Formats: sequence, C-alpha cells, structure tokens
Amino acid sequence: MDIATIVGLLAGFGLIFTAIQIGGDKGFAPFIDYPSVMITVGGSFAALLINFPLKTCLSTVTVIKKCFVSRLPESKALIAQFKNLAIIVRKDGLLALESELDNIDDEFMKRGLEIVIGGADEEQVRNVLETELAAIEHRHAVGKNLLDSTGAAAPAFGMIGTLVGLVQMLQSLDDPSKIGKGMAVALLTTLYGAVIANVVCIPLAGKLEARSKEEVACRELMITGITALAKGLAPPVVEDVLVAYLSPNSRQVFQLEKDGG
Repeated sequence: MDIATIVGLLAGFGLIFTAIQIGGDKGFAPFIDYPSVMITVGGSFAALLINFPLKTCLSTVTVIKKCFVSRLPESKALIAQFKNLAIIVRKDGLLALESELDNIDDEFMKRGLEIVIGGADEEQVRNVLETELAAIEHRHAVGKNLLDSTGAAAPAFGMIGTLVGLVQMLQSLDDPSKIGKGMAVALLTTLYGAVIANVVCIPLAGKLEARSKEEVACRELMITGITALAKGLAPPVVEDVLVAYLSPNSRQVFQLEKDGG
C-alpha cells in the first residue's frame, strides 16, 4: 500500500474542505450543485468514451488501483534470490530450478524461469521477456493517457459549465431569484473541474508514471538475472552483474549488509 498517495489525496481534499468550512457560515451546502456534477463528471467520462475503447474506459478502477498498491519485490532481495538460484544451478543444473518455482510469487520472474527450465537459450529468453516487458509498458502508457485525458477534459467541461451557467444567468436578469442558480452552475463547474484535474487525475497520472518506471527497472533486473542463469554464470558474477542496477547509495548499503551478514 502506498501511504504517500493516500496521505496526499486526504491532505488535498482535507485542505479544501477545511477552507470551505472555515470561510463560510453555510458550510458545504453552497458548494453542492448536481447540474455542475453532471457536466464535469459526466462530461469527463463521455470524453473518455470518445477517446478510448469501452474496455479501456471500464478498466479505470484497475488503473487507479496501481497508484495505491505496489507489489514489486525489493531489488536487494531479488539480487540475493538470484544468487541463491545461481548456486542451485551451479550445483544441480537448470532443471533443479523447477523445485524453486513454488517459492516465487512474481509471475514475470516465474515465467522467465520456466522458459529457462524448458531449455531456451539466453537470446530466446531475453526476446520473450523483453516482448512481455514492452507489453507491460504499453499498458501502463494507456493507463497514464487515460488519467491525463480525464485531467484535461474535467477543466474543459468545467469551462463549458461556466458558460452554460452564465447564459442561464443572463437570461434571468429580470428574475433575481434565478440569478443565483445560474451563477452557482457557472462557478461550481469550474471548481469541480479544477479539483478533479489537479487533486486527482494529474497527480495520479504522475504516480502511475513513477510506478511504471519502477516496474520496468525491476523487470529489467529480472531479465538480466534470468539470462545470467541461462548462461550458467557463477553466483558471485551474477550478484556483481545485478548490483549494477542499484543506485550508488543502495550499493553501499547492500555491501554493508553483505559484509555484516
């Protein structure tokens, strides 16, 4: 669970709600307008249906879920795991890895090891896994585009709502009781659109992009480790090759933990 995403969303909405509560005697009531919600939320979803296939639009919840949940293994744990697997390969051969598959939770890594056990050479293993990685990157890019499109559409529909409200207000200048309703639609649609875009969609799109980069780096480490097993590299060499994926600070910590262990 990504605590930062949850804290950020709660803080963003909390600050807005607190400002509303402090700044007026009527509380939230003046900021609730159903026509404004229809224009901004409904309009944004309509724009998604036009921009993307229905299947992609329906996957919005799955896309957003990735911003809150991260199930990637730690790089240092992966390096240690590949070193142990290299020891097994050096001692008992590649077929001995089959008994280790049940201990591996990551499906990408498990698939790569299954290909190695099946007798594929280094190049074949790399081609298959890099193709799968490219498909993962494409799915992430589609998810980010979906959030970016929503973030762009919400303020635009907020502006449309503003124009609708202004037209209604101008047509009701002879009836003061209707001016307030038109002004509410005019202002609140802009507010709703700005909140949807800047508190939800744009930040979540940025988080999804960061998640994508983290996963790509993790998968590339796995690909290198799996191909190293296919080549039959010695365990210390496998470790040295994979340590290159760590940042300088992480390498120092890894070395200290290794020396301490």
